[in-house]
Amino acid sequence: MDPLQIVWFKRDLRLVDHRPLLQACQQGPVLPLVVVEPELWQQPDASARQWEFCAESLEELRRDLAQLGQPLVVRVGVVVQVLERARRRFGIAGLWSHEETGNGWTYARDLQVGRWARQHGIAWMEIPQFGVIRRLGSRQGWARRWETRMAEPLAPPPQALMPLQGLDPGPIPTAQDLGLEADPCPGRQRGGRQEGLAVLESFLMQRGARYHRELSSPNSAVASCSRLSPHLAWGTLSMREVVQRGRQRRDQIKRLPEAQRGDWLRALRGFDGRLHWHCHFIQKLESQPNLEFRELHPLTAVAADATDAERLAAWAEGRTGLPFVDACMRSLIATGWINFRMRAMLMSVASHHLELPWRQSGLHLARLFVDYEPGIHWSQCQMQSGTTGINTIRIYNPIKQGQEHDPEGVFMRRWLPELEAVPLVHLHEPWAMPPFTQMRLGWTLGVDYPTPIVDYAAAARQARDRIWARRRQPGFREQSDAIVERHGSRRSGMGASGGGRRRKAGAKAQASQGVIQLGLDL
Repeated sequence: MDPLQIVWFKRDLRLVDHRPLLQACQQGPVLPLVVVEPELWQQPDASARQWEFCAESLEELRRDLAQLGQPLVVRVGVVVQVLERARRRFGIAGLWSHEETGNGWTYARDLQVGRWARQHGIAWMEIPQFGVIRRLGSRQGWARRWETRMAEPLAPPPQALMPLQGLDPGPIPTAQDLGLEADPCPGRQRGGRQEGLAVLESFLMQRGARYHRELSSPNSAVASCSRLSPHLAWGTLSMREVVQRGRQRRDQIKRLPEAQRGDWLRALRGFDGRLHWHCHFIQKLESQPNLEFRELHPLTAVAADATDAERLAAWAEGRTGLPFVDACMRSLIATGWINFRMRAMLMSVASHHLELPWRQSGLHLARLFVDYEPGIHWSQCQMQSGTTGINTIRIYNPIKQGQEHDPEGVFMRRWLPELEAVPLVHLHEPWAMPPFTQMRLGWTLGVDYPTPIVDYAAAARQARDRIWARRRQPGFREQSDAIVERHGSRRSGMGASGGGRRRKAGAKAQASQGVIQLGLDL
């Protein structure tokens, strides 16, 4: 057998618009490979719910590849060791994959693979998957380059693959095989490309008509947000095909009589803009991998041992005594997804009201998100925690958020059955219910539902004082300016969303970046 072209699938579990696969097939026989890495799945941002979505996607990918002639080969272990065994058994003519902007562990692993490939004279062809640009020197013109990439034709799947005789495809391990803790998530979205396509079409043809109006409330966002984020995170759909399909749908709407368009055009423009922001945030981690671990602005750093274990546990389990916060957390635990505004609120409350280090609360959220995308996640954790040094200070009022986005208490009553007896007038602030009313209802604060672990108003004031004290430090603004220059959005010529007036120095930074905080509702 001639040496093989190995296509290493990572978070790109599809055949359509998979350029490494198509190009490798043009060079010779292909071994489509997934390496399940136990050490990766033992990292503190990994969870069984994520693996189960991934495993379902792998099962479908294996079937799709088998129909072309060669099923997906799955091996469990260390990537370099798996590749070395393949090199000795078959010979490797080339290694192909998409570029990946993952967590710190995958970054270090890719460096090891690169060294191994160079040592053995094997060309490793890494092809961009998103609009993220590796070794980017300047953000200037980034938005136009993103548009160019998104407009490129989709790569078709190969017509056939040469069967590799005598090669055991190998089993797809279970979460238990990988040593993952039990992680019940009854409302989790299912993995696989066919699921992703169905979600995309239902959003573009039906559910998305009021996307821009209904993405903020956890009641309406479940249906009105696209729900594509896990499929983009695991690559069952490509960003390029989602962008192009959304714009095709927008063009269809434009051809309708005005009376039949409804709000579709505004909804689809907003969605298109958030696809752009998706890559904008991943680009930050690509350009500065340590922002997963270190504050983007060094003068915002706090003591690493500042975690209050009791507060962290109460927040993580949805028992802070702040009803809307607890309902959001319990919903996330049960479903693996919640809309962006509620994600931002959960992180804001953890960082500002409870004074929890962003890395600790961020890891908990990462494990809960089936759609965990490191580039977006860690940028947002820092943004909502005030550690970027360039964004508008946003300390969410958890009571006001509940009153605005769940005024009738439908969401809270669903996820907090212990509040069923509480009248709506007291539902958002049950601690304000008079003792005689509690007695009449047979309900007791501190027994049936926790007393708030903080005075949210006082905690917010203290948080503002802390943040502004840091921002008044000598040299703070100069470092903020440098961060904007490196990571700031460049939306020139982009009409979909975002922007803000160009301003100088720190004022420019806050104005141009603040609008991003309400994006990414996928």
